[in-house]
Amino acid sequence: MTAQAPGTATTLWRPTGPEELALVEASGWTAWPPRLADQPIFYPVLNEDYAVRIARDWNVPASGVGYVTRFDVESAFLARYPVRQAGGRTILELWVPAEELAEFNQHIVGRIEVVREFRAAP
Repeated sequence: MTAQAPGTATTLWRPTGPEELALVEASGWTAWPPRLADQPIFYPVLNEDYAVRIARDWNVPASGVGYVTRFDVESAFLARYPVRQAGGRTILELWVPAEELAEFNQHIVGRIEVVREFRAAP
């Protein structure tokens, strides 16, 4: 994996739209909301560049704004999820089954933070 935080946590990124981000904020910036019925997996990504591309190129056209979030998760817990290559060499993500998201949230270290924001041109 990439970007190891000191000690025992791995840094992950997640591109998100405004609705999901509002739910993260409502959690106190400590948890991802449950998946919707048509979302069987939660997929954080392993590098900021990939998250930027999704937020900018998919979230902005879909909702007018896209955010890139960064958060740390206990590395030992993440070992259960194999890294998935979803495209090119740097298109890497983890697939967390929706039914495991509550447990995943319990292993987040610190807060989820917004590190980038993209908006549609006026």
